[in-house]
Amino acid sequence: MIAKLFRRFRHLVLYGIIGSCSSGLDFCVYTLLVRVLGIHYLLANCVSVLAGIVTSFTLNRSFNFKVKDHAKRRFAIFLTVGLCGMLLSNLILYILIDVLGVNELFSKLMSIAFVVFLQFLANKYITFRVKGRTN
Repeated sequence: MIAKLFRRFRHLVLYGIIGSCSSGLDFCVYTLLVRVLGIHYLLANCVSVLAGIVTSFTLNRSFNFKVKDHAKRRFAIFLTVGLCGMLLSNLILYILIDVLGVNELFSKLMSIAFVVFLQFLANKYITFRVKGRTN
């Protein structure tokens, strides 16, 4: 039963594991930039998200979706999805931090949690889609 569930949700589970690693890197870079280097949270978010995007693409391409063709085109799509997520993340951070006065680190965690799920759907069905294969 567990094996059947894993097969059915394999991409989501692996995306979650890879996403956790990429999000962890994103959060660590963000924390370093904001707390140690004193960089504005929106600029820090842009830099940290880009680090997460590159890491996530590389790991998802190789280990999760296992799609090796059209690497440049797929990365361009993945980057576009990631940049849309970054814009949404920046909006969430702005609202939580500047409007509502929530802590920068907690706000970052909240934005990651919301954006990651939306990016999974976009990347599964757009970036790493293979014609004729049902995922």
